[in-house]
Order: sequence, then structure tokens, then C-alpha cells
Amino acid sequence: MNSTFKPQDADAAMLHQRDAEYFEYSKAANPISANLISRVPYQTFPASLYDSGASRVLPLDLSEAMGCAGPATGPGLCANFIRLNAGDSLSLQPNATSQVFYVIGGQGSVAQGGQTIEWSKGDFMALPCMAEAQFSATSDARLYYVHDEPMLRYLGVGCTSDRFAATLYPSAVANAKLQEAANDPRAQDRSRISILLGNRNFPQTRTVTHVLWAMYGILPAGSVQKPHRHQSIALDFIVDCPQGCYSLVGTELDADGKIRNPVRVDWEPGLAFVTPPGYWHAHFNESGKEAYLIPIQDAGLQTHLRSLDIRFS
Repeated sequence: MNSTFKPQDADAAMLHQRDAEYFEYSKAANPISANLISRVPYQTFPASLYDSGASRVLPLDLSEAMGCAGPATGPGLCANFIRLNAGDSLSLQPNATSQVFYVIGGQGSVAQGGQTIEWSKGDFMALPCMAEAQFSATSDARLYYVHDEPMLRYLGVGCTSDRFAATLYPSAVANAKLQEAANDPRAQDRSRISILLGNRNFPQTRTVTHVLWAMYGILPAGSVQKPHRHQSIALDFIVDCPQGCYSLVGTELDADGKIRNPVRVDWEPGLAFVTPPGYWHAHFNESGKEAYLIPIQDAGLQTHLRSLDIRFS
């Protein structure tokens, strides 16, 4: 059968190829080393950002440094401080799969999907995202808040269903479970003294949501958490600490298993800071009192992908 080639056929072929590119492997396989994509930066965010002022959500935005759409604290997560003064309300409905909250201080309630949760200082909450969440405060309140909207924004998708129901982790229960872990005779032999918040819908990852991982931990007086690393970003929040607590963070270990040329992050109550994925980090308490911290990570997703890769020096 004869066919006649038409000029528009060439135009269509060129149109379909206009976005195609080709790279020699060594020039494209590691875009971070080639400075094509930036690392997640170190950054601290002090309590002074939310200690006073009007009710507001304050994103801890590092998107400009990462060259991505914002707000974003890491490639897939956004951490925020919330200040909510007594009598005020605010609504949250990010295009996300998961939201995790820690109540730094104050009390109030959140209404979502026909249900209401009362919250107060020290409580944790995990909320889905299909329905708007309406927060109201009965006393001046501050919260630490992490969601995964940057991941969905990068993928160009929206949340289509909730994978879990709104879940409350009361302060009294969380603290009792943490103290139980601390009182275990084998606690001092473990890499850390902490509990992980879980949800029965995620028995494989044992995480607070299918994407987010939340730890509540003690750094005992005079103790050191030796260098460790993981592929999930850590968005750390310091609940309480005395002077003399800090973290060291860096990309490499020396022959003695110590972090080479580390960046030091001095802790203070109410501080949030970023530990980039894949970086070695160690925590130190050189005081005579316990310190408490909350790292929130995308380790639920990383565990599902079998890529979390936690290692200790």
C-alpha cells in the first residue's frame, strides 16, 4: 500500500520530541554533586517567632534555598508554628495526606468531618486532610505542625481519600509510655530512650501516618546519642531542655566514628531545626537534667519504599 508523507507529519514528530533531552550518565546520575539540585540546608527556628503577636500559621519555609515551590521545609514536608490566641479560630486544609500536631502550650479544640477533639499542652494529634480542620483556642495556644503538601505539589497530585481517622495521643498517656521506656532495665543499652507514635492502620511501618513518623524522646542528663543517619529528613522540635544540650551534624565520619567538621546546633526550649536527610547527627546533654525532643520525619513513606536505611556509627 502506498502512503504519502505530509509536511504536517514532520511537524507532529518534532512537536512530540521538543522536550526530550539526553545526558551522558556521569553528568546526570548525581545531580547534588553536580550542583544541579541543592541539598536541604541547615536551619534553626527559635521560639521567639511565635511567642507573641496575632493568631497565625508561620511556615518554616526553606523553598528558596532548595529551588522548589513553597512553602516547604524539606522536599516533601512543611513544618509550621501555629499561634492561636484565646477566642480566635483558624482553618487548615492543605493539599496533603497527613497532618501531625504537637501542642506546645494552651488549650482548645479542633473540629473536622463532624467530630471534635479537645486538646491541651503536651498532646499530639494526627489529622487526615480531605476535610477542613477548624481550630479554636480557649487560652493562648502554640502548636508545632507538620504536613506533606510539598510532596503532593511536586508530584502534581491531590489527596483523593483519607487513610486514617483523626487520632489523639493525650499528653498523660504519651508521657506515661515514655517513662515506661525510660524505666526499662535495658534502656541504657539502647540507641535512644523514646517512643514512636503509631496507628493501627499502618502495622508494617508502625508510624503515626502512612507518610509521617513522630518520635517522642528523652535525652538523659550527661548522655550522648551516638552518630546516626537516615534517608528521611528530620524536622526536630525541642520540647524542653536545660543549657548544655546540643546536636552535631555533618556529612562524614572520621576513623574514630565521630562526625568530621560538624555544624553545632545549640538547643533551647521551643526551638525547631532541620537535620538534612542522609547526614550524620549526634545529640549531647552535658547538663544535670533530662531534655525532651520530638523529631517528625517522612520515614513512614521511606519505610514503605524500603529506603529509610537507619545506620549507627
